[in-house]
Amino acid sequence: MSDQGTEQKRPISPDLRASISVLNEELGVKKSFDMICRELNYGGRNFALYFIDGFAKDDIMNRIMEHLSRLPDGALSANTLRQLLEREIGYLEVEEIDNLDEVKTAILSGPLVFVIEGETKAVAIDARTYPARGPEEPDLERVVRGSRDGFTETLIFNTALTRRRVRDDGLRMEYIRVGKRSKTDMCISYIEGIANPDLIVTMREKLQGIDIDGLPMAEKTVEELVFERNWNPYPMVRYTERPDVAAVHLLEGHVLVYVDTSPSVMITPTTFFHHVQHAEEFRQKPIIGAYVRLLRLLAILVSIFLAPFWLAQVSNPALMPDVFEFMVPDKQLALPIVWQLLAAEFGLGILRMAAVHTPAPLGAALGLVAAMMIGSVAVDVGVFTNEAVLITSIAAIGTFATPSYELSLANQLVRLGLLVATGLFGIFGLVIGVLFWLVMLVRTKSLHTPYFWPILPFNGTALLHVLLRSPVEWNTRRPKILHPVDKKRR
Repeated sequence: MSDQGTEQKRPISPDLRASISVLNEELGVKKSFDMICRELNYGGRNFALYFIDGFAKDDIMNRIMEHLSRLPDGALSANTLRQLLEREIGYLEVEEIDNLDEVKTAILSGPLVFVIEGETKAVAIDARTYPARGPEEPDLERVVRGSRDGFTETLIFNTALTRRRVRDDGLRMEYIRVGKRSKTDMCISYIEGIANPDLIVTMREKLQGIDIDGLPMAEKTVEELVFERNWNPYPMVRYTERPDVAAVHLLEGHVLVYVDTSPSVMITPTTFFHHVQHAEEFRQKPIIGAYVRLLRLLAILVSIFLAPFWLAQVSNPALMPDVFEFMVPDKQLALPIVWQLLAAEFGLGILRMAAVHTPAPLGAALGLVAAMMIGSVAVDVGVFTNEAVLITSIAAIGTFATPSYELSLANQLVRLGLLVATGLFGIFGLVIGVLFWLVMLVRTKSLHTPYFWPILPFNGTALLHVLLRSPVEWNTRRPKILHPVDKKRR
């Protein structure tokens, strides 16, 4: 649940000892080695300084403490808070806190917090630093040409990388905290004057309405709680770790969600065809980009339909065109074709899992063992036919050519379903399975946005831009399905 609830906030007592007693007990100062409370005296006033070891910037903290230690007695006798904020603490990010619950939240989030004797407000200094890696190019979205920076696990780094590319005065970064216990920092990003206000309100309300203790899995937990279509295998949002991709979607009118501790940014809303695009297409000449996109779309279709279609043809050889007769196995094995394909699918799934858990230096060796030894031996001993191995391999290549990892997994599940339907009912099972798949996509919506747009509802111009990577000067209007306020790009 968002921390913007209606719970009664406990005031800060002017009795410093009472405040220290409550905070030390609830924060576990004596129990956690990294939770620090320093009792200090500056200018004749008693202070309690709270911070978490590992979050505080030592140099800034030391400079502030050295300056305050030089104050003579009585220097902070009147208007202590005002003097600290306006004269003594020479740091940009300083704020007042007026209740104990926000004091605890601030301490746990990383800032330094001063609780002062005789005052009912505390002072929070956002001099924190999180353990973070440098911006590196994402493994799943590599390009031959283009920027090599990518989002990291630190929220403020990610918003800065976005602002570097979009210097519009309408760019908004709305802060939200979610999770009763984790108190995870989140951010809704959009461009005011472009993004649909109704979409912004819907997304904000959904995030503020999350009622859960924590978000340990960050953006994936948010997706499940907000979109709720957990039995539909297709992704309702697009994830990106590239700031340039995030910037492109902001300029189109999308609303983005950043979650602290995650390098993936959620793009909402999305359609099926948002998941088949890749930044590499826009880093090449339009004709090259169009060719690459068509090739990618063909690979995705092959990954879904090739194996079930081949199974239907083999089950009824009379349907096989003469030119493809060589693809009919010339011998029958003990294991039926449908079981060969299913076994190969499950084997590929296990191989993908093994690759994730295999150290990088051994990854190439794993692929070599799977491709040469297991596949070759399986054919030699009569478990698989050569044709089944070939068809499964082509389908697997199409799966790996899918730019969205979530979409590739969903397509793999659909392929398994079509194989089962075709194995049970032949060509009629394949037709029924494909119709069921199309109906599912047509009926799916992401934040009231039709998932199969621009095919249904049909939009010819948008469909052309989906199928072909068109030149930049052709993209004069933003996607109509997003209902942007400013519809023109030029």
